[in-house]
Amino acid sequence: MKALQYRTIGAAPEVVTVPDPEPGPGQIVLRVTAAGVCHSDIAVMSWPAEGFPYPLPLTLGHEGVGTVAALGAGVSGLREGDAVAVYGPWGCGVCAKCAEGKENYCLRAEELGIRPPGLGWPGSMAEYMLVDDARHLVPIDGLDPVATVPLTDAGLTPYHAIKRALPKLLPGSTAVVIGTGGLGHVAIQLLRAMTAARVIALDVSEEKLELARRVGAHEAVLSDARAAARVRELTGGTGAEAVFDFVGVEPTVRTAGAVAAVEAEISIVGIGGAALPVGFGHLPFEVSVSAPYWGTRGELIEVLSLARTGAVSVHTETFSLDEAPLAYERLHAGEITGRAVILPNG
Repeated sequence: MKALQYRTIGAAPEVVTVPDPEPGPGQIVLRVTAAGVCHSDIAVMSWPAEGFPYPLPLTLGHEGVGTVAALGAGVSGLREGDAVAVYGPWGCGVCAKCAEGKENYCLRAEELGIRPPGLGWPGSMAEYMLVDDARHLVPIDGLDPVATVPLTDAGLTPYHAIKRALPKLLPGSTAVVIGTGGLGHVAIQLLRAMTAARVIALDVSEEKLELARRVGAHEAVLSDARAAARVRELTGGTGAEAVFDFVGVEPTVRTAGAVAAVEAEISIVGIGGAALPVGFGHLPFEVSVSAPYWGTRGELIEVLSLARTGAVSVHTETFSLDEAPLAYERLHAGEITGRAVILPNG
């Protein structure tokens, strides 16, 4: 089969031919219908050789939707041909966090060498994909695979962050979304569907701000040196009760802190690597700062339920598997509005 692999540190990913996967006991092989392209893949491919955490070659793709092609011994609850989405943050299934349904926070994944697809385990950017356990598959029940695949990360991750902040997002409140690309434009829709908050979107790109307006932002503000002051003006000087930073670089985390209200919730979702100082005098009183990771399988089911109502959709641009390296080039250059999706089987 064909697969997109990161094979050499510092080099571009390549489309190569690899053996078809065979399911072992409890495993499932999917014929991949759609695979999502994500900035975190670029982050992985930007790491230096020293300390690189995954074995190479690595088949990319941690967002996947497909149909069941083969079942290993002992698999129940699935049939060949079932259309499913892959829940990405795999865990051990038995630790205290996994028992709560929070495999994204599995306490033993590192110890046991458990890796998400595309982030250590062979990912979805291939004609076929091996899934370790049936519990990591969620039926899509008639949803369009292309529109659905970004929801497994670009939908689930902001949903998890927003759900934590719901007690703050009462009528009369304000939510700020920093970065309105792949995850941010979904977050705006989720905020509109789940809360009564006014949504203010910030981005450096006028094109992405226009997308933010189209998907429901009440206000769209250019993310420049005046952005924090503008948000303060729009909130009557009080700031926002919830701030979601989907970039995570130094200027954006500073802006997140500058626009937060007293008792606000700040979620630094983006993986830009910047930190926000927390302590007396650094932020308004009783501001909470978190760095959430992905979400639970139950939350993925909730996100797909929202998609079925039409409350959330993802702006997508599709590419063939042979065009996947181009999709990463365009994403890196900031030329993808919304989310790029690879169609490994056409």
